[in-house]
Amino acid sequence: MTTEQRRNPADERPPMSILHAVATIPVRAELAEQAAVGLAELAEKTRAEDGCLSYDLYRSAAQPGTFVTIEQWRSAEDLDAHMGTPHVQQAIAEFGAMLTGEIAVHPLTPVSAAE
Repeated sequence: MTTEQRRNPADERPPMSILHAVATIPVRAELAEQAAVGLAELAEKTRAEDGCLSYDLYRSAAQPGTFVTIEQWRSAEDLDAHMGTPHVQQAIAEFGAMLTGEIAVHPLTPVSAAE
């Protein structure tokens, strides 16, 4: 058996120092297509940021008009810096009238069986 074959799938997990986050972005359902274009552009710019390891944009299948980002950041400071970037501030200003509620950003912490 080679080393490659013996690799434990748990070894594929990212290091614990990586910050995982999700965000929900609720927009008016009738404006969802317009919002999707702008949010996809925002996602592209975000992926180019220093400290952004992963940034994926999804549309909720359960809640029309709700978008969800699943993110990985090098640190909480990088996520904080992201929120202050010109492209995020511009998106908030442009899409503010489309929102049906607050954008909710959820930094995540792992849960273990020992808790």
